[in-house]
Amino acid sequence: MQVRLFRRNIRLNLALQGGGAHGAFTWGVLDRLLEDEELDISWVSATSAGAVNAVAIAAGLSEGGKSSARTKLRGVWEAVHKAGVPDLMRLNPFLYGLSRAPQLAQMASLWSPYEFNPLGFDPLRRLLSESIDFEKLRNASPIELLIAATEVASGRARIFRRNELTVEAVLASACLPTLHHAVEIDGVAYWDGGFSANPDIKTLAMESPVEDTLIVQLSPLVRQGLPTGVREIGLHVNRLAFNAPLIREIELIETVRECWQGRLGGPRGRYAKLATHRFHLIEAGRYTSALSADSTMKPDWTLLNYLFSAGRDEADKWLGQHRASIGRRATVDLRERFLTPQRESQGSGSGVADGRDSAKAKVSATADIPD
Repeated sequence: MQVRLFRRNIRLNLALQGGGAHGAFTWGVLDRLLEDEELDISWVSATSAGAVNAVAIAAGLSEGGKSSARTKLRGVWEAVHKAGVPDLMRLNPFLYGLSRAPQLAQMASLWSPYEFNPLGFDPLRRLLSESIDFEKLRNASPIELLIAATEVASGRARIFRRNELTVEAVLASACLPTLHHAVEIDGVAYWDGGFSANPDIKTLAMESPVEDTLIVQLSPLVRQGLPTGVREIGLHVNRLAFNAPLIREIELIETVRECWQGRLGGPRGRYAKLATHRFHLIEAGRYTSALSADSTMKPDWTLLNYLFSAGRDEADKWLGQHRASIGRRATVDLRERFLTPQRESQGSGSGVADGRDSAKAKVSATADIPD
């Protein structure tokens, strides 16, 4: 008599960072994870571009499983490309003309979205409304979602969960105040979630029944070179601001772990699960650090495909190296990776220099890559 053994699928939470067009890297990571029939996604915490990826996979899973989720992701990113540049300068021919001339670009950047886009047109709204069935997502998605936005008045994070998600919640999570009007929900104005939670890993670790979380990090922690132009300074400030919430949450997690280290009986109380949660990491740094700072605003299809392929490759390597660790041990030292001073941006593959060379070779025709 032949006995058949059934292996239970491994389960994994996801924490998806925002990063504009660089979110195509996360698309590639998700595409590879969804291809794996022995891995199931549990909870997803996400912000901005990460939120767009999160609702795409949730909608796809609710409509027809992993294959549908992969199709949905591709459809959303193809629509992002077709929608064109998201900086909305094209809506005002005068300002768009200024922005194309380097010597006048700084003057154009002084205008607010309430001036160059007074009607508040946002192509992402139409894209999401046409691509995502939010009612079905709320009622039938097999995964829980935590989508972060930032209250304009207080700067505090607002986490929208699956059963309350609407197109407005995703737009709020991706609302850069220099490009879009604030998104109002129930009389409260919101900006991009990256200012307060990018993404929220504390809530994820404390509440999810699954004790393994894979962080997909898009923004490099360190970027060499001194920005001097108005636009470059603004983009650099945004990168620092959007990395800060994740670093703060990791500081909290490491403090909890340090406090409970060696104590008899193990951790207890509200933050107990933070001390034992297992974290994993896939980084886009070796690729995104090679791109110009404003490439996040340019969804060129060649660039999107390059980052998609990079994300798939990194996810494939990560699964090959760490699949057996899921459910058993963490595969990233959060203190070493995020809290230790670094001179260079590190990647999850080989070195940054290799990433720069690869990026220059593949997207130099369409993306502005610094030497």
